[in-house]
Amino acid sequence: MFIQTEATPNPATLKFLPGKVVLDQGTADFRDPEEAAAQSPLAAHLFEIPGVTGVFFGYDFVTITKNDASEWHHLKPAILAGIMEHFMSDAPVMASQAAGQEVDAGEEFYDTADEPIVATIKELLDTRVRPAVAQDGGDITFRGYKKGTVFLYMKGACAGCPSSTATLKHGIQNLLHHFIPEVQSVEAV
Repeated sequence: MFIQTEATPNPATLKFLPGKVVLDQGTADFRDPEEAAAQSPLAAHLFEIPGVTGVFFGYDFVTITKNDASEWHHLKPAILAGIMEHFMSDAPVMASQAAGQEVDAGEEFYDTADEPIVATIKELLDTRVRPAVAQDGGDITFRGYKKGTVFLYMKGACAGCPSSTATLKHGIQNLLHHFIPEVQSVEAV
């Protein structure tokens, strides 16, 4: 089994491509070992590696976030071994039937009068933003819309990325405003 790695715009994250489907639908984002232990054997195993602070699963990749004190050249061999061992054992990625369900960042919020705007926002996110962000090892999902402001939840490599503000303000905000003039700003939650 050969696992490729790719750098992401976030220097604290690295994208691992095992050459297999990780989650056949949805994503999963783990930020603490207890949550990981309850939901994913693979994420729990990766959190056992000192220095790992986040694990994110996409369709065909795993994104790992490290702390500032750790160096990739020390972490990478242990992470590669952990991912390889897991896939060679044929163990499930997720512990329950909820595999592939997105880890909930909270309920969506918006005024029912804004449903057509929200539907267009979600379509643009799904067709134009999320595929590009997945290339960088992350995901961005809709959280809410209120008075011209779109609220998005950032996961994987996007969470804590130094360039995420630029992505939100100059990329996503401009895209949404171009197609939906009512959108005035975009904020991360």
